[in-house]
Amino acid sequence: MKQHDRADISASTLYIVPTPIGNLGDITQRALAVLTNVDLIAAEDTRHTGLLLQHFAINARLFALHDHNEQQKAEMLLAKLRDGQSIALVSDAGTPLINDPGYHLVRLCREAGIRVVPLPGACAAITALSAAGLPSDRFCYEGFLPAKSKGRCDTLRALEQEPRTIIFYESTHRLLESLQDMVAVWGGERYVVLARELTKTWESIYGAPVGELLAWVQEDENRRKGEMVLIVEGFHAGEDALPPEALRTLALLQRELPLKKAAQLTAEIHSVKKNALYKYALEQQQG
Repeated sequence: MKQHDRADISASTLYIVPTPIGNLGDITQRALAVLTNVDLIAAEDTRHTGLLLQHFAINARLFALHDHNEQQKAEMLLAKLRDGQSIALVSDAGTPLINDPGYHLVRLCREAGIRVVPLPGACAAITALSAAGLPSDRFCYEGFLPAKSKGRCDTLRALEQEPRTIIFYESTHRLLESLQDMVAVWGGERYVVLARELTKTWESIYGAPVGELLAWVQEDENRRKGEMVLIVEGFHAGEDALPPEALRTLALLQRELPLKKAAQLTAEIHSVKKNALYKYALEQQQG
């Protein structure tokens, strides 16, 4: 009997089961045991999960649960759990619910008193962070940036002074646009690591100031292919740095008021030094 054929599976229990993000060898023995022995597997893509199960010679009943049907199908799965069935929730790759379906089902289960058992395992965001060489004691995960440039730039502005390391997922066809918007909003010096095709044959982890990273990606089309994670260095303010919000307020007030008055009001609004604002505005005018 294979080791993963043996498992203590509880009735009326939802198991959250991570699957490999590329290298099939990264699946855990416990994950295999759960997938082998549960009554049902709820999968983001049954065809994709079917190939994984076939590789490990696991025969299982599959149930499609994805972004487009989760709110409708979650009640059906909850009923099965109440009837005593055990269910494993998987996504196409990595840990379920991390930018993947499953939130509504887990929330329903917890509200209904159904036991939810999470298994540890692969996660692209954490895998990339561990190799980025950026502070990892405090970080924030932001998922995918908005698809349109305006929404993307608005999000980047909101994160402009975020001091923690920031993690984004990005798609092949939007990588260049996202890096271009980062340069436009943050300038070209913010350090960013591009982790691509993690755990796979063509794994690549490259970090540079975002302006240089953009040029590096543009040099070779292959550098923007595959599954990607962007790890961004957090904001570090110098002693004399002026907050971007204060500079935007100053620019708006300058349209209607003399420079000295605009600097005075901006200083009061944002609790910054009036002289520093006045000096900055003069330098901008001279530039």
